[in-house]
Amino acid sequence: MYMDKENMEYAIVGLLIFMQVELIAFCLWFFMNRRKKTKFASGTLVDTSVLMDGRILSASRTGFVPSRLVIPRSVLIELQLLADGSDSDKRARARYGLDIAAELQASDLFEAIILDDEAGAEGVDNQLLALAKKYNMSICTIDFNLNKVAVAEGVGVLNINELASQLRMNHLPGERVSIKVIQKGNDAHQGVGYLADGTMVVVEQASSDINKQIEVEFIRSIQTAAGRMLFAKKLHKANSKKQVKPKGRAAGQRSKSSNAEDAIVSLANQ
Repeated sequence: MYMDKENMEYAIVGLLIFMQVELIAFCLWFFMNRRKKTKFASGTLVDTSVLMDGRILSASRTGFVPSRLVIPRSVLIELQLLADGSDSDKRARARYGLDIAAELQASDLFEAIILDDEAGAEGVDNQLLALAKKYNMSICTIDFNLNKVAVAEGVGVLNINELASQLRMNHLPGERVSIKVIQKGNDAHQGVGYLADGTMVVVEQASSDINKQIEVEFIRSIQTAAGRMLFAKKLHKANSKKQVKPKGRAAGQRSKSSNAEDAIVSLANQ
């Protein structure tokens, strides 16, 4: 079919306009889908245990959380179920978690948003892992098992317990502090107390000092998966004021006591 020059120009212009419209439509589709996938890409998912713990609010206010917080609706639903449950302790903690979620959203110091996810039949933990992989997010948790699974599957984890453990003061052997003995230890002669930062201190020969404030001297420390544990010996008032050189049988008794103490600490280290 013959087409003159003028009609040919109109046809070419129409084709170019059509191609531009198609290109614009494709670009709009691409960026809308890309935005949908990366909407939460820089966020950190918050799980149930962190909201019930509450320290995430203080950490966020200080600026230590590197990205915005994303609270899945499935987590809020789990908190609501616990808040309506029969266990009084879990009910109180769940209600506290809901209050923390509300305070996170209301804060002007950082961004906290709700993600309308669909609760899966496999459980909230598996749902969190799936969301983290889908949107390329990390997970904030204090759940030990969820932490291990997330690390194994290559998901980034922010653990409030690990942060608190790393910020605790280091006490060297030979340092002396005053501590209150709260309860008995695993061995009948041991007493257990806690420092201001929550570090457990096992005190030898302090089982008779329950609910008493005593002077102790640190002798060893052990780093465990649950945190740092310190071992100490009780300082007697007479010994702290004046050191008396042991004589005869008393020296032998002190030597035996020291050997027994070293054996206990060695066993704990193992």
